[in-house]
Amino acid sequence: MTELPQDPNMLLSFINLKLRDQYATLDDLCDALDIDKKKLCTIMASGGYVYSPKYNKFW
Repeated sequence: MTELPQDPNMLLSFINLKLRDQYATLDDLCDALDIDKKKLCTIMASGGYVYSPKYNKFW
């Protein structure tokens, strides 16, 4: 996961763009990009963001 932005605000834009345009679920994105889902969610939570499966994005 070193290639992804480590700042939650920058990561938010990148991840939500991928979820909107390419992946139906967070699991699909993590599998395709070889991202540790737990680590990603921890980084996002540090910025106050949580994943919504209903809307398939972080808020």
